[in-house]
Amino acid sequence: MQLDQCPTPLIGFCAFSGTGKTTLLTQLIPLLKAASIRLAVIKHAHHNFDVDHKEKDSYKLRHAGASQMLISSSKRWALMTELNGRQTELKLNELIAQVDHKNIDLILVEGFKNEAFAKIELHRPSLGHPIMCLDDHNIVAFASDKSCDVPKNIACLDINAPNDIAAFIIKNFNLKK
Repeated sequence: MQLDQCPTPLIGFCAFSGTGKTTLLTQLIPLLKAASIRLAVIKHAHHNFDVDHKEKDSYKLRHAGASQMLISSSKRWALMTELNGRQTELKLNELIAQVDHKNIDLILVEGFKNEAFAKIELHRPSLGHPIMCLDDHNIVAFASDKSCDVPKNIACLDINAPNDIAAFIIKNFNLKK
């Protein structure tokens, strides 16, 4: 699936490490959920990670050699898939294909800043990082804690106003129910 053919609206949050992507998303998710928007989140990790623990059976079974480990309960299910020595990370479109599009209205993406899809750049001038929207034409909004000079076609938002950012997303992705 190509990103521009995704059946579900998709908005990303890109920023340099330490800017507050996860913090903002943990504020936005309840606001969007309160607006009856069903969400999926895809987060990019730059390192080896694990979601289960050594003392858990699922961990033991996966480390015994299972290529896929699906664990299920009455509350949730999760599928862990080992990439078995794959040399490259999965692309965002490959991950989006794994999402259950029938049961969501919006996909929030944390990271994948080099992929071509609509993104909101988070920026804190005090961290000294360059502004990405000057070179990335997929950035549709810029959220910062200080005013910055960005192109006129990019919406300027306050990174500390999650209600305003949620309203921007709802309006610009036609998510009103």
